[in-house]
Amino acid sequence: MNRRTFIKGAVVSSLAVGIAKPSGAASYYPNNVDQALFENINRVKDPAKKTPLEMSHAPHIVAPASVKAGVPFTVEVSVGERVHVMSPAHWIADIALYVANEPAGRVELQPKGLLEPKVQFNVTLPADAFVAGKVTLVATQHCNLHGYWESRRDIQLA
Repeated sequence: MNRRTFIKGAVVSSLAVGIAKPSGAASYYPNNVDQALFENINRVKDPAKKTPLEMSHAPHIVAPASVKAGVPFTVEVSVGERVHVMSPAHWIADIALYVANEPAGRVELQPKGLLEPKVQFNVTLPADAFVAGKVTLVATQHCNLHGYWESRRDIQLA
């Protein structure tokens, strides 16, 4: 067999195999994904009428309504009001908490389905963190199928 015949045969058979079988990713991740969810940061559009997707993907922040400067408090962030399921095909990669624009903490999760996507952060805010008597907590999370999500909550200075 000469070189030209070999290359033609290799190219034709590669194309035939590529067309005949779905890619490995398509067979492992059978869910259709809305690509628009990956274009921007997703947020709840109407808090009074949350969609099922928003209820299971928007970070849910549980924190006191007011805190004293310099006194530690706990902030719990869960992914969704109905906690997001974790499986090898659909998982939360990480959860992060920011105080205004400053990173406060980040937890990476494994896609094995062993953990619930819910974390607690112990936070202590100095008096200068409060602008106009309040500070905004921002929680983010990244879902492999539904993109990047963000929620906010204001805390008052007590």
